[in-house]
Amino acid sequence: MLHCRVLCCVQADAGLGVAAIHCEGKNVKLIIATIKPFKLEEVREALTTVGVRGMMVSEIKGFGSQSGHTEIYRGAEYAVNFVPKVKLEIVVPDSMADQVVSTITTTAKTDKIGDGKVFVLDVQSAVRVRTGETNDDAL
Repeated sequence: MLHCRVLCCVQADAGLGVAAIHCEGKNVKLIIATIKPFKLEEVREALTTVGVRGMMVSEIKGFGSQSGHTEIYRGAEYAVNFVPKVKLEIVVPDSMADQVVSTITTTAKTDKIGDGKVFVLDVQSAVRVRTGETNDDAL
């Protein structure tokens, strides 16, 4: 089950780290992960086990170290420049962020190129549309 959230603003430091933003006494993190599509259900189950109550999932295409590949279709070889991936967006309390990142990296890992990336950003504000609850309460 996916939960809908409105993220009012995400702010990251342009330097080496992420800026620490204090939200009415409660810090909230946005975790963005790209993983291989066939790992989605396994990652979702693992995240549910550690207490994640919702996430947003998008089908995306991209490339990184693997820079695409070539495939043969009906005898013809063609280049695949963008590889299909799944993007997860998960908003969690600061206290859960390390555990969520660890769960994603452990579960999505195949030891092959293209396993994905995980980014953690501070969220300035989160609001649940239905109730108006904010920040940690909105999760």
